[in-house]
Amino acid sequence: MIEVTSEAATAWGEPRERVVTWYPPSPLDAEPRSGRAFLEAVRDGVVAPPPMASVFGFRILEVDAGRVVFSCAPDESSYNPLGVVHGGLVCTLLDTVTGCAVHSTLDAGVAYTSIDLSVSYLRAVTVESGTLVATGIATKVGRRVGFAEGRVLDAHRREVATATSSLLIVAP
Repeated sequence: MIEVTSEAATAWGEPRERVVTWYPPSPLDAEPRSGRAFLEAVRDGVVAPPPMASVFGFRILEVDAGRVVFSCAPDESSYNPLGVVHGGLVCTLLDTVTGCAVHSTLDAGVAYTSIDLSVSYLRAVTVESGTLVATGIATKVGRRVGFAEGRVLDAHRREVATATSSLLIVAP
């Protein structure tokens, strides 16, 4: 926590706290599964979610071959100095759903990593936006590169951001 003077702290109000709990990462090769089966296992609580999902509060809602849906309920801890959710949280959510959409098409032992991500921010996100729902769709998956699109809606079904991504596919 940043140390502040008592005068500044009085003007700011009482500090708030957010506790993050996570589990040790589950390596993909601990029990070989297809990408889809791995994501389903995370969704169903059979495999621990990645630690970063706990930090950002990401939850897997749906998994299908080439399509995933995640949710995230941002709070004020993700606000930037302008009083809105930092774009990095929305970008990370889009990077996650585009990557997982491609992952859901891959065989056991095959990994991936983002090559690029292009995000368009369409609307500011605040606590009043409610729970965000992000959908990732794999548009083409080859042997070496996969492509995906992502879309984030707020609780009022307004589109807040979109993305396209290219991902390197890493065979064992």
